Amino acid sequence: MMRLVDLRSDTVTLPTSQMRQAMYQAEVGDDVYGEDSTVIQLENLGAEMTGKEAALFVPSGTMGNQLAVMTHCQRGDEVICETDSHIFFYEVAGLAYLAGVQARTLTGNKGILSAEAIEQVIRPSDIHQPRTALICLENTHNRAGGTCYPITDLRAIQRLAQSRAIPIHIDGARLFNAAIAQKKNVKELASYCDTVSLCLSKGLGAPIGSLLLGSKTFIVNARRYRKLLGGGMRQAGIIAAAGLISLTQQVDRLEQDHLNAKQLASALANLGLIIDLDTVQTNIVLFDVSSVGIHAQNMLASLREFGIKANAFGEYKIRFVTHYGITKPDIEYVINVLAKIIKG
Repeated sequence: MMRLVDLRSDTVTLPTSQMRQAMYQAEVGDDVYGEDSTVIQLENLGAEMTGKEAALFVPSGTMGNQLAVMTHCQRGDEVICETDSHIFFYEVAGLAYLAGVQARTLTGNKGILSAEAIEQVIRPSDIHQPRTALICLENTHNRAGGTCYPITDLRAIQRLAQSRAIPIHIDGARLFNAAIAQKKNVKELASYCDTVSLCLSKGLGAPIGSLLLGSKTFIVNARRYRKLLGGGMRQAGIIAAAGLISLTQQVDRLEQDHLNAKQLASALANLGLIIDLDTVQTNIVLFDVSSVGIHAQNMLASLREFGIKANAFGEYKIRFVTHYGITKPDIEYVINVLAKIIKG
C-alpha cells in the first residue's frame, strides 16, 4: 500500500484517542448562557497559560482575529499589519468587510516588523486621516516560513505602542511553536501584547477551535461580537474538551515537528532546491523548485503520485508543514521521493 504523507498544513491533524474519549465524556451546558463547564475550564486554562485576565472560545483563528479588530477598533480606523500576514492575506478582506477598518501594510524582514518601521506609518492627529487604532503581529509568520518574533523586537514594539496608546494584537495561531522554538514560556511571548489569539487545531491537534485572550472588559465586548458573527455555540464543551487535551498534552511534542522540518529543509538544500534555512525556525518549510527546472504545480502532481500532498506558494514555491501525525519515517520517505523526482 502506498504511504500517505499530508504536508499541506498542520490543520490536517487528527484528534488523539485521548481527545476523542474526553469529547465523549465531556460535561456540557449552554455556552451562550455561560453554563458550559468544560468551555469555562478551557478558557480559564488558556488565560492562566498566557497571563491574560480572560479568554473566549471561538470556532476558528480567523474569527478570533476579526473579533479582536472589531473590539479594538471603530469603523474608519486603520490597522497596521505585515503585507503577507494571515489577517490581511487569508481572511477574505474581513478587516474591511466586518470591522470597517483600513489596513496599512508593511513588508517585514522575513515577516517580522520592526518598531522603527511601524513608527513611520503611525498616523498623526489629523481629521483628514484615519486613526491608527491597532498594531497586528503574526507569531509565527506563516507565509514567511514559520519565523518567530525575537523578544527584543516584541519589547521595542510594545514600548512604542504604549507610548502612542495603541493596543497590540498578536495572531498567535502558532504561538506555542514560537515558544518551543525560542525556549520561552508562552506567557512571556503573550506579555508583549494586549490581546492574542491561539489556535488549538493546528499542531496541537484539536479538531476545531481557537482562543481569544485579553482583559476581562475586552472579552466581555468580544463575546458580544462573537454572537453577532454567529459564533455563539451551545453545548460547545464537546469540542472544548479536545482543546483541554491540546493545552495539557500536546505542547511539548511540537519540538518534534520542528526537528522534522529542519531535517527536511536540510535535505532539500542538499538536493539543490532553493531554500533559506534561516527561516526554518519552527514547522514550516518554504522552498523554490526553479533551480531544477520544475514548476510548483508539476512538482505537486509528481508528489501526489507517491501519496505526498503539499501546497504551492507561487509559480515555483512549495510549502511543507510538519505536524502531529508526521513521523521521522515519513520525512525520510518524502526526501527519497524528491530525490527520485529530481533525478528523473
